[in-house]
Amino acid sequence: MKISKQNKNSKEISIKYVDDNLINVNIFNNKILMEIVGSFDKNLKELEKISGSKIYFRGNSITIKGEKNANEKVKNAIEYLINRFRSDKKIDRNDVITSLNKNMIHETKNQSTVQSLEEIIKTPKRSVIPRSKKQKDYVRSLRTNQIVISLGPAGTGKTYLAVAVALSMLLEKKVERIILSRPAVEAGERLGFLPGDMKEKIDPYLRPLYDSLYDLIDYDRIQRKIESGAIEIAPLAFMRGRTLKNSFAILDEAQNATETQIKMFLTRIGENSKLVVNGDPSQIDLPNKNQSGLIKSQAILKDVKEISVINFDHQDVMRHPLVTKIVEAYQKNTNDKS
Repeated sequence: MKISKQNKNSKEISIKYVDDNLINVNIFNNKILMEIVGSFDKNLKELEKISGSKIYFRGNSITIKGEKNANEKVKNAIEYLINRFRSDKKIDRNDVITSLNKNMIHETKNQSTVQSLEEIIKTPKRSVIPRSKKQKDYVRSLRTNQIVISLGPAGTGKTYLAVAVALSMLLEKKVERIILSRPAVEAGERLGFLPGDMKEKIDPYLRPLYDSLYDLIDYDRIQRKIESGAIEIAPLAFMRGRTLKNSFAILDEAQNATETQIKMFLTRIGENSKLVVNGDPSQIDLPNKNQSGLIKSQAILKDVKEISVINFDHQDVMRHPLVTKIVEAYQKNTNDKS
């Protein structure tokens, strides 16, 4: 039996369930259609490769053929990408890959067609949109709470979203500077044994923070703001003895900080400032993993109302779906051992 279903945007899209193994998606807005398909059908090929369904494109019609659940995921991914295009006016490869994330599919079914303006983070290069419920909660906390602690695996957007919110607040003159910090204690190396001056010694440790900035604002503007002191990138040890006023400070990789160091960082907070502590408890590089103060700090501060604690898990990973499966497998292995 053929089942035809129109979604809320019937002027732009119609969806027809031909049978259990075939869905037709018709997109009548050519600009949206071309963005969904991608040059040389690259976006559809990516969806096809990840989902296992066969996807055919002809005229204004996208046909999805395969196993019922996989087809439904592709259909939902297309709906998500349409919403993504409406809010950001473009679709990139990462959007396509993460559109098949099961947590995002659930979001797509329940969200309005136009993303709430409060959820969109405007930066010079792009508009950043939280993609899962926890990411939305995280962004809301970053904007409303003085201190935010987030724990979770790589790929959940902890650092990227925090940097995006910090940058938007700096450009809107809500804060006067951004301070990005990490403990420099990875891989058993010590700064004194590394070649170069202090900047050359610490830059490799801080590269992920630079990467987030470069994705959001032009290189030359970043350099000017670093030179003027509006953006400061420094190891955690440099925070001692300071009071941070009119600042948005982010401590990344906090699983490699001790309880004393995290306390030191949090007590730097001054007037009109926000502090963010991010970390992944499964990636502790300290010689003695029990020295990590991240989980301890979460437990100690959980009842302080001005502090928001966000716990991400593998369902919030927004990288390639295979990353989610890898994180989930390691998480399960850890749980089995405990």
